[in-house]
Amino acid sequence: MKVLVTGRNGQVGWELRRSLAPLGEVIALGRDEADLARPETLGRLVADVRPDAIVNAAAYTAVDQAETEEDAARIINGDALGELARAARKHGALLIHYSTDYVFDGSSERPYIESDVVAPLNAYGRTKLEGERAIEAVGGEWLTLRTTWVYGARGRNFLRTMLRLAAEREQLRVVADQTGAPTSARLIADLTAHVLAQAQRERGTGSFESGLFHMTAAGGTTWHGFARAIIEAARASQQQPVKTTAVEPIGSDAYPTPARRPRNSLLDNGKFDGRFKLHRLDWRDALELALDDLWAR
Repeated sequence: MKVLVTGRNGQVGWELRRSLAPLGEVIALGRDEADLARPETLGRLVADVRPDAIVNAAAYTAVDQAETEEDAARIINGDALGELARAARKHGALLIHYSTDYVFDGSSERPYIESDVVAPLNAYGRTKLEGERAIEAVGGEWLTLRTTWVYGARGRNFLRTMLRLAAEREQLRVVADQTGAPTSARLIADLTAHVLAQAQRERGTGSFESGLFHMTAAGGTTWHGFARAIIEAARASQQQPVKTTAVEPIGSDAYPTPARRPRNSLLDNGKFDGRFKLHRLDWRDALELALDDLWAR
């Protein structure tokens, strides 16, 4: 099997290079070679590579910046997905794409299921929803995997920010009224590898069905709870200095951002579990592995 991965230098793209390697030839391309900001180039790219599957890990992810750059975000997160989907369908490739909890407004009192009404609060969520709809409109064979609160050992993310601040400040103030499932890039990549392998088997037997699935770590917490877990693990590991002695919970109103965030980002994974029969690590266990990866570098 030949797999084309976009966004090779991002958090998930980097991990996919490892997790997909046992499945066959992985052609992982960065922005210089697979530029979603230029959707018109993607058809030729897929025609040249002729992959059996495409895993799109590239995206415009600057949530706050998207408030003033929505057109640029729409091209990458929306328009480009239509082009990728058309190219995948033309060449008989499976398309796997990642979306986000930010397609919901966070007002639900329970974890969201795939069929719940979408109502993005911010530009990033709107453009990611456009990408979902573009794939579905084109058709072909595809899987869209919504995930949430992505972090990893590489890049700019909450985990690395908290570790840096923990070494600098005695007290931190972290939002405690937003709830979600911190999901590591490593877990996303490992689950994707199994999903892709099963999907290819289903395609071979003619039993494959395209669809949208929620795929996150198990369990849930707040940003405050996540921060405390990170700092406690760092202190216990003795891998770095930890100056922080207190993590104060605050409300979202005390930490205003250009883009509004959902209060409830929990996604129900029942549909995913039923289809793929995989064990999703609890977020705490996934965090431990991510920290091991970070400190081993």
